[in-house]
Amino acid sequence: MTGASVALLAGTVSTLLFASSALPMVIKAIRTRDLKSYSPANLVLANVGNAVHCIYVVHLPPGPIWALHGFYVVTSALMLLWWLRYHTAARCVATDGRRLA
Repeated sequence: MTGASVALLAGTVSTLLFASSALPMVIKAIRTRDLKSYSPANLVLANVGNAVHCIYVVHLPPGPIWALHGFYVVTSALMLLWWLRYHTAARCVATDGRRLA
């Protein structure tokens, strides 16, 4: 195996590991709609970091890093959108189940 193929294999394996480590969090958020434990500041910073990191990634040749970064961009954006949606919806419901105006 050449150095380039070892690097590509390592990048592919690490991409799969990192992505699969985040999937349980995303699946739980989809199923329960419970994102109370997530910090809005962390979600915003993750999205800003991903946006800045895009400048770096687009200058790299296509490869596993593009897939991993794309996964992080999508999941971070979804988690922020879901946090905003479900947090706002939860605030609009009174404790006895009636919707507030």
